[in-house]
Parts: sequence; C-alpha cells; structure tokens
Amino acid sequence: MGRIVVTEYISVDGVVEAPSGTEEFERVGWTDPFSRGPEGEQFKLDETMASDALLLGRITYDGFAPVWPHLEGEFADKFNSMPKYVVSSTLENPEWTNTTVLRGDVVEEVTKLRQRYDGDIVVHGSPQLAQTLIEHDLVDALHLQVYPVIVGAGKRLFAGTSATKRLRLTEAKSVGDVHILIYERAA
Repeated sequence: MGRIVVTEYISVDGVVEAPSGTEEFERVGWTDPFSRGPEGEQFKLDETMASDALLLGRITYDGFAPVWPHLEGEFADKFNSMPKYVVSSTLENPEWTNTTVLRGDVVEEVTKLRQRYDGDIVVHGSPQLAQTLIEHDLVDALHLQVYPVIVGAGKRLFAGTSATKRLRLTEAKSVGDVHILIYERAA
C-alpha cells in the first residue's frame, strides 16, 4: 500500500499559503529571500524521485500545471511524467500530462489511490486537501521545510482537528537557512 506524504514549505507560525509564485496573497513570496542550499535541493530531488504519484488540490494544480511542462531537468522530467491526481469538483479537462481528476468523497478516493501504489503519493502544498487528509488519519508522513520567518497571515497547515493527532519525529536537519522536519504518524 502506498504512503501519503505531505510536503510543505511552512513558516515558523505555520503559514503554508503562497510561499512563492504569483498567487493572490498580499504576502506572497515569503520563502524567496532564503536558501535551502545544495543539501536542501538534494532533499527535494530525492523526495520527488521516490514518488510514485502526485496528489494535489485544485489551487496547487492550477499553479503547477502551466509551469512544470515548460521546465527541464531530472526533477521536471519526473514531475511531468508521473501520474498526477487532482481533487476537484470543477476541473473538466486537465491539460498536464498524466493527470486524473478525483471527484466525490476525498477520503474514499484517496484510500483507493493508496491501494494502487506501493511507494509514496506526495501532496505538495494543497493546504485544504492536506488538512482533510490529516483529519482522516490518511497522512503517513509530513515533510516540513520550516523557513525562519513569521508571515503573520495566511492559510495555516494545522487548522482545527476533531481530535489530537500524534506524530513521531523521524528526522531533523538544517539545510541552508531552512530546517527540515520529518514526522510520521504515531501508532
């Protein structure tokens, strides 16, 4: 059975909204002044190369789909060629190669998706989707790249949950200006 891995650029105060890019958010680009260095770049490459599929929310998909097909290199080749699943009730004709739209009950669809793969199904960004997966105990691992900034506004990864969610820290390291914290769901 595949693992659901949520990977996030996150501020010290838990913000995950618009870390970089062109989103409509007054504080967009809060990761831009920082560097994760070569070791951080290698972490992201290794994470991507270990992925069997991408699982994205609609807003993240809309940000990725027009950009990634035009990029080159090992990372982009993997992103563009692997299966992509988008949770959306409105996306009709996804244009990014190998994209499937998941409709209906998110928990049911993601549970079925996990059964199709043996490796990691990685959720990039997609805070609303990540929150739903966390709430329903479908997240096997969190890869948090913590940036040394307090954004002070924006969507946060950890919204209210119906119960306490226990985690186990499996790795922590500093790469450039960033701290990488890897958590797994505690039994």
